[in-house]
Amino acid sequence: MNILYLGDIIGKPGRNLVKEHLPNLRKEFDISVCIANGENVAQGRGITEKTANELFLAGVDVFTSGNHLWDKKESLDFIASEKRILKPLNYPEKAIGSKYYIFETAEQKKIAVISLIGQVFMAPADSPYAAFERILPEITEITNIIFVDFHAEATAEKRALGFYLEGKITALIGSHTHIQTADEEILPGGTAYITDAGMTGPHDSVIGTDKHIILQKFTSGMPLRFDVASGGLQINGVVVIADDNTGKATEIIRLRRNY
Repeated sequence: MNILYLGDIIGKPGRNLVKEHLPNLRKEFDISVCIANGENVAQGRGITEKTANELFLAGVDVFTSGNHLWDKKESLDFIASEKRILKPLNYPEKAIGSKYYIFETAEQKKIAVISLIGQVFMAPADSPYAAFERILPEITEITNIIFVDFHAEATAEKRALGFYLEGKITALIGSHTHIQTADEEILPGGTAYITDAGMTGPHDSVIGTDKHIILQKFTSGMPLRFDVASGGLQINGVVVIADDNTGKATEIIRLRRNY
């Protein structure tokens, strides 16, 4: 199974990149399933029915997320009803969103997609270790191909969870910092790993926000409205190739495409 993951899609520039280039990426890598982090697709914060459906039509199959999932309050009913949008599994039970999603490919192979969120420098959340262990028996009854998006701030926390889940999952892909790291590897247990896949959107920016606004904020200390930037368009992400029989990753390819 060939899995494409697109790093945090940022606002309209990111959505337009995906709509224009995802069909060709799917063909280039013979992709079976496309997973994308969608917590920033609507004006750089949150997700809406309109923005989600744009990207589903473009070829995204499942959305992972993070702490900005619920920033568009008018979208809560939609998030609650759309099973292809995942909340972090280790948020409270009452938090809106799917706990995980089972996607079936055209070849009738199944992959479980999970979001987890970090605890270091983040809002309070349950242990990602405990949350994963609780759900693992349920998932392994369905499939041994398991993809985890770990939305976390600290490199060490991502690295540690990668080693903990090594051999239990197909891939642990980091998100949240919007800066792609060059440490993609297959861990000894057969788990694909990268600390952060980066972001899909305008890189002539400060993690997606207009750089002039951020510089003004840092130099003045004044509260300012953050607007999505427009220049330096890139698609960042990874392709993970998994063995359909064992569920182990055989290759991880880091993507960084300029447009």
